[in-house]
Amino acid sequence: MDTGISNSFQAFLKKAPEHAAAWMGATKGLADASALDQKTQALAYLAVLAALRLESGIPFHAAEAKAAGASRAEVISAILVGLPAAGNAVIGVLPAALSVFDAGTE
Repeated sequence: MDTGISNSFQAFLKKAPEHAAAWMGATKGLADASALDQKTQALAYLAVLAALRLESGIPFHAAEAKAAGASRAEVISAILVGLPAAGNAVIGVLPAALSVFDAGTE
């Protein structure tokens, strides 16, 4: 079963478990401190990943956004919100994000 977690992050979790635990603890702490609701935070995170061209994290985080109630249109908008500032490179992550919504549909 495809978890959406990139091979590199899976290797990080497996090969450096103490570092991964520290990273995940910090990540959880930052999420808990956020004033944003889960869906808004997931969409904002997708926007950041797109702007930084970190495509490998897109499928996992698009699935998180979907699980938090985000629509396909909201995911597209979150990714494209950075278009004026980050340029058209954000368009490159759209296929990875939309595959989460299109999987199992015609």
